Amino acid sequence: MEKWILYAFVSMLFAGFTSVIAKMGLAGITGELGLTIRTLFVSLFVLGFAIFSVSDAELPSLDRMNILWLGLSGLTTTLSWIFYYKALKLGDVATVALIDKGSVVIAILLAWLLLKESITPRIVLGAALIVAGLCVIAQKS
Repeated sequence: MEKWILYAFVSMLFAGFTSVIAKMGLAGITGELGLTIRTLFVSLFVLGFAIFSVSDAELPSLDRMNILWLGLSGLTTTLSWIFYYKALKLGDVATVALIDKGSVVIAILLAWLLLKESITPRIVLGAALIVAGLCVIAQKS
């Protein structure tokens, strides 16, 4: 198995825990306060990780375009988290998490448009199944 696949599965595992743990942490407080506390912890953990993982020799290779695109990514992450926590505070974890994971379909389309990544029949089928699952779970009974 390629290393990136293992990393993706580990990410999936932690992301699954994240939503449930966050919902538990929102008991009695607003989504905004919960997101703020979570983000402080994330910042500390990432900074700690960087201290041990990022070599000083890497810093000169950082250019304005890296900063621009990563800054925009940080902005979109922030907006995503703000609305995710608002939804998580009010909705069921399973429904909110699945709708959020619909972002995979948006990522596929943007990767095709902007990065010129190919969309194969396998990817189309997977995206269609994600959309179908999203429609089934998001439907009120």
